[in-house]
Parts: sequence; structure tokens; C-alpha cells
Amino acid sequence: MNQSQQCLGKVYLVGAGPGDPGLLTVKGKTLLEFADVVIYDALVSPQIVDLINPNAEKIHAGKRRGRHSLLQKETTQLLIEKAQTHAIVVRLKGGDPFIFGRGGEEMQDLIQAGISVEVVPGITSGIAAPAYAGIPLTHRDHSSSVTFVTGHETAGKYRPAVNWEAIAKGSETIVIYMGVHNLPYIIQQLTQAGHSPETPIALIRWGTRPDQEELIATLETIVQKVAETGFEAPAIAVIGSVVNLKRC
Repeated sequence: MNQSQQCLGKVYLVGAGPGDPGLLTVKGKTLLEFADVVIYDALVSPQIVDLINPNAEKIHAGKRRGRHSLLQKETTQLLIEKAQTHAIVVRLKGGDPFIFGRGGEEMQDLIQAGISVEVVPGITSGIAAPAYAGIPLTHRDHSSSVTFVTGHETAGKYRPAVNWEAIAKGSETIVIYMGVHNLPYIIQQLTQAGHSPETPIALIRWGTRPDQEELIATLETIVQKVAETGFEAPAIAVIGSVVNLKRC
């Protein structure tokens, strides 16, 4: 190992959870309190940002549909640069770093650059938001399987499209991340694969936060309800009979 490698700091890929600061892990909170630099995403709640060491350098690198503060490659390069001059660099990501959070890509690039990396898991919105809405993703009488899938795919990825037919036939509960904008197409694919138009669906926006919003419908009626109510992203979708168990 050469001298430059010995002087490198460490990058922690920390999951901030879905929004409620009470769901942040103890380890994640401790790292925020002692961090030298924190690079955080758009979906990290303000209450969690407030936990960051006041002397730390805070950099917003959030990505929202159509509005990118930093490109992914710029974020990774920034992590590498900060790790060369600071001991504790935290990459704070909404939810869990490895669940549709590009944490795997960042980890690979950092390791390739010779940077030490540690992953601190977080609670993902696909589990937490339904729980806060009173929707169990599994239930002995309704569902013994759950599939987590993205509803927003990147062009040029490793395969051209999600296999919605296989998902429709292979799982009793489907949780879709980032699917509001593509909802008409997704529903068309699921119904063509055999899902009944009467299948219940729940859209949950700002899961676990005080302003959490929920929209309940069926595959047949959800698109119209979204248009009528002006329901917008960011939100997850839960599809399956477990939605009928939602508490009032």
C-alpha cells in the first residue's frame, strides 16, 4: 500500500430511512454526529439533516425527477475527493443504500478508487410506508410472497425492461418504487398478465412523515383517481389483497 492510500479516509454509505427520524439507526445517527463531510440526497428529511455535526461540510446531491443537483458520476468523484482529505465521509441516502439507491454503484466505484467503504443499512420506504399505513405486506391469509420492483428504469441498463408478466404471476404482493409517472403502463402490463382490474392498490406519498398521504383504489380506477386528486410523486405503490387490510 502506498503513502497516498494510507492517508485516505473512509466513506460510509448510510441509509437515512424513509423520513421519520425515529427510524434512523443508532449507528447512522452516531456517524452523522461525528462526520467531517456529509453528502445527502433530496429525500433525506430536514429533521435528519439537522442531526449532522454542525462543524461538518454539508453538500446537497439530491436527485429528483427532472432536477439533478449533481450527476451520479459527479457525486462519486466528490466522495473520492473528500475521502482524500477527511477521515469520516458520510454518503447519506434516503431509505436503504442498496434498495434502488445506487449504493451498489457508488460502492463499486469507491472500491475501484482504493477508498475504504462501509455500508450502514437503513429502513426502506417499501417496508416502512405500508407499515405506517397499516398495510401488512405478508399475511397468512393473503400473501406469502413480496416483490420489490422499480417503476422507473434507466435507459441503457443491463436489460431493457422489467418482466411485469413474471412479477404478476410470481408474487402475491407487489411493491413498486418510483412508479407514479409510469402507472398507466405498469397497470396495463399487470392486467394483461392476468391481474384482475379489481385488484386493490395503495399509493403512499411521503411515507412515515407527518404529512404521509394515501390513495386507495383498484387497478381499474387508480389512474383516474390520481388525475382527479392531483396525487404526485414521490410515492410507492402496494398492489395485492393485503391492501384491503389497511386500517381506517
